[in-house]
Amino acid sequence: MLIRHMLTALAFALFIPSQIFWLWQINRLSRKLISGKSARRWLGGLGVAIYLSLMAFNFLWPTPRPESPHLTLRATLLLAPFRWWMLGSLLGFVVITGFFLLARLGRAAHWAYGKLLPSTTSHSESLLSPQRRHFLTRAAVAISATPFAACAYGMLYERTEIETTRQRIILPRLPRAFDGFRIAQLSDIHIGPFMPVEDIRKYVAMVNTLKPDLIALTGDFVTWEGSPAGAVVDALSVLKAPFGIYGCLGNHERWAFVEDSITSLFAARGIKMLRQENRTLETSGERLNLIGVDYQTRAPFGPPRSGMVAQYLVGVEALIVPETANLLLSHNPNTFDRAAELGIDLSLAGHTHGGQVTLEYISPNISPARLITPYVSGWFQKGPSQLYVNRGIGTIFSPVRFGAPPEITVYELKRG
Repeated sequence: MLIRHMLTALAFALFIPSQIFWLWQINRLSRKLISGKSARRWLGGLGVAIYLSLMAFNFLWPTPRPESPHLTLRATLLLAPFRWWMLGSLLGFVVITGFFLLARLGRAAHWAYGKLLPSTTSHSESLLSPQRRHFLTRAAVAISATPFAACAYGMLYERTEIETTRQRIILPRLPRAFDGFRIAQLSDIHIGPFMPVEDIRKYVAMVNTLKPDLIALTGDFVTWEGSPAGAVVDALSVLKAPFGIYGCLGNHERWAFVEDSITSLFAARGIKMLRQENRTLETSGERLNLIGVDYQTRAPFGPPRSGMVAQYLVGVEALIVPETANLLLSHNPNTFDRAAELGIDLSLAGHTHGGQVTLEYISPNISPARLITPYVSGWFQKGPSQLYVNRGIGTIFSPVRFGAPPEITVYELKRG
């Protein structure tokens, strides 16, 4: 709860100064590019009117309920530009603030250095000449504008460039009859204007062409109350696998109050949501055990008490089948530590979107998902237990992905 409140307070604290800073920079740029004062005023007034209209529309105009399962003109012209601007302006302002703090520290170090070694003052002053400072200031502003380009790339390109990840999983307790068993995983769909039903059907067709033995769906089919749950169920009902389609529910099903209703919708289409229950898969007289749980968390995240538990996976002990491999579907990857204690062989999770907007290729710590879990994306192992965190295919808050492209995962289970 404290982290969530701190992040909310930080976002609000940055919002107003970030908007003032970028509007000031746009005004300065217009003075250089547009010579006529009347043209500047006319274009400036038009820009301010568009800016205020987008702000008023997004902050004051209620989101339609139910939300559209298609990309609408409203989303294209009014939601997407606003969310691109908000994310880019906040990230850019964080960058320029970092440059400002570094510059202040540098000037403080220069002053202290001059006091300690007065003989070097003339040389150090040349390094901090007005011309050099002006150049560095302009360079800092230019660099701080790169998040706008990165967010545009992430919204128009990376958000839609889905990757198929093939992951071999070695399980010592895997029955011989299941050696080579293939599971496809879809997660974090978040149906809505920026994950329209047409795109979901395209990804469903991609999964079907992979011809998996079983398909796992690991939650967050919707986003908010009013999301088109029926449309996402209809799109996913076309999935085909000889051993069936199984899933678990995510935090957004709980927040949208659709856990029971979407479970019934899936059941009517032959898709089983495992809610604190298990199913055994059988072939050639041997069994593989599949367990699923609803969203669980020990750290407050979202609405108060939503999914809060004192201990992860309470009651799952009774669902474990000894002397065979046990697979767990759990939306939240933080259940993995407890799953390893219980001896569950493989956990499949989602929830993080891989960070959604991340610079993990520079440093593993530059990811917002690190605030909620050490298991951001990919494969992990703890003792004999393994975890894979799928990056999902949808987005939340802003329709941007950067450094965390959407993902379909195909697992090949092998004895070892």
